[in-house]
Amino acid sequence: QVSLVESGGGLVQPEGSLRLSCAASGSIFSFTNTGWYRQAPGKERELVASITRGGTRIYADSVKGRFTISRDNAKDTVDLQMNSLKPEDTAVYYCKADIGRDLHYWGQGTQVTVSS
Repeated sequence: QVSLVESGGGLVQPEGSLRLSCAASGSIFSFTNTGWYRQAPGKERELVASITRGGTRIYADSVKGRFTISRDNAKDTVDLQMNSLKPEDTAVYYCKADIGRDLHYWGQGTQVTVSS
């Protein structure tokens, strides 16, 4: 069983920065893909960014150029650096890990609020 724990959320002013971290209970080397998702009130959960074991990254258009996803196999963490934050980035952010096609694990989420 895999557990994921997110941290780093909080309240930040517009144009500020936050760094989210997702810590796994075991080695993330087994994760074929790891991603950050977010869900705002009244909206569906959406992909923000993902990174494969090989290092291929995908970003939502709304965060390209502002967010960076990184993976540290030695620390078993996957981070999301968020810069130039906007009020519309306000959401609960979730970490997700995939092992192959059939195994998917989610963290409990961390709140990010962008407001002046």
